[in-house]
Amino acid sequence: MRQAGRIVAEVLAGLRERAKAGVTTAALDAWAEQYIRRQGGVPSFKGYRGYPASVCISVDAEVVHGIPGRRRLKEGQIVSLDVGVIYEGYHGDAATTVGIGEISPEAARLLQVTEHALAAGIAMARAGRRLGDVSHAVQVTAEAAGFNVIREYVGHGIGTEMHEDPQIPNFGPAGRGPLLRPGMTLAIEPMVVAGDYHTRVLDDGWTVVTADGSLAAHFEHTVAVTDGDPEILTRL
Repeated sequence: MRQAGRIVAEVLAGLRERAKAGVTTAALDAWAEQYIRRQGGVPSFKGYRGYPASVCISVDAEVVHGIPGRRRLKEGQIVSLDVGVIYEGYHGDAATTVGIGEISPEAARLLQVTEHALAAGIAMARAGRRLGDVSHAVQVTAEAAGFNVIREYVGHGIGTEMHEDPQIPNFGPAGRGPLLRPGMTLAIEPMVVAGDYHTRVLDDGWTVVTADGSLAAHFEHTVAVTDGDPEILTRL
């Protein structure tokens, strides 16, 4: 899983550099697939329940699962990049949201708060804590800044499958849920919105957007629970 996570992290770093105004989302996806396969990995998402691409690329009000295509990125947009890799049967999964050129102060704050919410959730991923402590930390961080967390999509356990138990909501009371133990591996992924948390799915059957058209950001890491500090497997 460390190897899968390293490839995911390298892909995200490369996508961050390449996500510029004028670039098509399909070009980003093609580069990512080529890089993953050159490293001996397989894109987790490609073909998963029929998903047609290697990366989920979601722009502005799109929350998750945006399909790459001929659309060109534009100055001022925010773009979520979600990457999954299988390496020798084990999965890594992570996401980041980036600004294209100069973005609005609200968009910049949304990105910052969502990243802080992820860090707060990861800090709770310690042996002896409850899964609800992770969820609660994410929610409190986002809502304290005046934003909302998506409730219809959640983080998840990860290992030999991309989505395993337990589900990890980004909201809820602390002190509840399964006890965290060393060796558990979790994909923690705050999806935070500037407006209302309700969503809808576009006609492509995949792309999830905010129902009110407000901006959305998405940050994710695959994390291992240890005897001490949590280990982030998808960070360079």
